[in-house]
This record gives sequence, C-alpha cells and structure tokens, in this order.
Amino acid sequence: MSDLKITYTETETKGRYAATQEGVEGEAELTTSKLSPTSIIADHTGVPDSMRGLGVGRALVERLIADARSKGQRIVPLCPFVRAHALKHREELADVIQW
Repeated sequence: MSDLKITYTETETKGRYAATQEGVEGEAELTTSKLSPTSIIADHTGVPDSMRGLGVGRALVERLIADARSKGQRIVPLCPFVRAHALKHREELADVIQW
C-alpha cells in the first residue's frame, strides 16, 4: 500500500483524515471532534466499496493513533471501526485510548 496517500485537515473543533490510493477510485475518511487540546473523539470511519479489503481503514486508524501520540492526546473511540481496533489492541493502545 505504498501508493496510499493520507492527508489531514482540521478546523477549530473538527478533524478529517482522507485517504486516496493511486489507481483506485474513491476516498476513505476518518473524522474526529476535539473535546479539548488533549482529548479527541473518533466519530466516523468510511471506506468506499472500491477500497474495501485493502487495509485503508486500518491505515487511517493507525495514522490517527500516531498523530494523537505525538500530540499527547487521548482518543475516545465512538466510531465502531476505531473502537473495534482499540479493543483488539487494548494493551498496546492503553496510553492513547480513553474508555
């Protein structure tokens, strides 16, 4: 998946990761809401049918986690996809997930 491109945009209260892959139609996204400078909610992850099974959703979650760690933030996983990933990797994500 070396041709996967993930970008991040934000406003004062919201954040959005968008993923595109060369040669694949569509755009996947993961959206967040800011609770405070140190706490964010993972709201929604959406992957179009054209990108399913390529690991794009997982890549978005991993980018979210890496960014949160680097900023000293905790993630509240309200999105079912992010929550499932966090539950599966509960021990290694204990420093960044807020239950």
